[in-house]
Amino acid sequence: MKPDNGNDTITALSTPEGKGAIGVIRMSGPDAIRITCKLLPSLDLSIAKSHTLHFGTVKDGMEIVDEAVVGLFRSPSSFTGEDVVEISCHGSHFIISKVMSLLIKYGARTARPGEFTLRAFLNGKYDLTQAEAISDLIAAETEAAHQIAVKQMRGGFSGDLKNIRQKLIEYASLLELELDFGEEDVQFANRKELKEQLQDIISDINRLTDSFRLGNVMKRGVSAVIAGRPNAGKSTLLNALLNEQKAIVSDIPGTTRDAIESTLVIEGIAFRLTDTAGIRDTTDYLEKLGVEMTMQTIEQAHIVIYLWDAAEITTEEAERDIEKIGKNGNVKIIRVANKMDLKPIMGDTGDAIPVSAKKGEGIGKLKEQLKKMVLDLNYKEESTVVTNARHYEALVNANDFLKKGLEGLESNHSGELVSSDIRSALYYIGLITGEVTTDDLLANIFGRFCIGK
Repeated sequence: MKPDNGNDTITALSTPEGKGAIGVIRMSGPDAIRITCKLLPSLDLSIAKSHTLHFGTVKDGMEIVDEAVVGLFRSPSSFTGEDVVEISCHGSHFIISKVMSLLIKYGARTARPGEFTLRAFLNGKYDLTQAEAISDLIAAETEAAHQIAVKQMRGGFSGDLKNIRQKLIEYASLLELELDFGEEDVQFANRKELKEQLQDIISDINRLTDSFRLGNVMKRGVSAVIAGRPNAGKSTLLNALLNEQKAIVSDIPGTTRDAIESTLVIEGIAFRLTDTAGIRDTTDYLEKLGVEMTMQTIEQAHIVIYLWDAAEITTEEAERDIEKIGKNGNVKIIRVANKMDLKPIMGDTGDAIPVSAKKGEGIGKLKEQLKKMVLDLNYKEESTVVTNARHYEALVNANDFLKKGLEGLESNHSGELVSSDIRSALYYIGLITGEVTTDDLLANIFGRFCIGK
């Protein structure tokens, strides 16, 4: 999507497609008010104040199409920074299509995906991180994802980057100023102080990059796999956690052969629970494929809930199983001893969470442990959390150049070389906020937005 020059007026339906009570059609651009007055000839918006509502009749010549409420937002005090009109008409597909065709007939064109937000960015209403946060806010399905998106949309992440960027510009400027006095051997930048300040900035960026793992799971959900031997009660545990009959439960070992995924939300944090095939050696072709799928799913998980039948196998046997699946160092394992309502139990269950999935006992404690594992990643509501892979990659590149510049200072390299490294770091930070952009970058970002936003 190549940005236009902003001289045309765009329109799109901002409410979901389909029958509804109300359909909201948005229009932005220099002719938005003129076109609206042609659509609703009973209205004169030429002298109307911004942020006002107006009632009128939609007409196509002498034919009455509908009655509508028009919201007027004048430039620059609008979402896009341009004149914006929002037409609320009845939600009939016929009426919406008719109104849209009339708007295009009178001079508007259909907006491309994300074009309203793109114009807001180009007109300085938001920087690029804030614009991307709008998309995240629309897509947020949990409280945690919503909180992070709101903080970024309101400029939390942008503020951190702005402070870093301003300091780096000052350091680079002082180093480059020395070049004008090269023959006089003048130093405007105290090398010791500059080293300390670069170390502080590198630490700040490290904090942001370290938050990406947490941000990613907050945004997309924590992948939690329920694993164990056949007939350990994995499907029963899934049903107990979800408080619904999601998976088929049977006393026959090997019933579950495909991975079954469901979402569990615990105090605003989404967990993508996967019930997997029981792990054992088998000659059954389909069950063998299921076991292979289980191992692949475990390798990609954030958390593995390892469940065993405490009435059938000992904790020592369970630990040997856990050792086999715990080779992936990134995965966290929660040990759960099931069927604790049966007697006798095969010895001490150690630090495992005791549950009876069939009776729902111990499920609350397991949920608390799942939540704790996420909160142990040091999430704080006031902290900036990086959720976007593009931002993470740019921060890593910026930090690499800053570390190179710090090494240059320690090796007494010229100010010109150190300044070049700092400028390279500034470039990558600018890519995040939008100080540095390309048409391809903007097309990739805003092309993923829905039409009408």
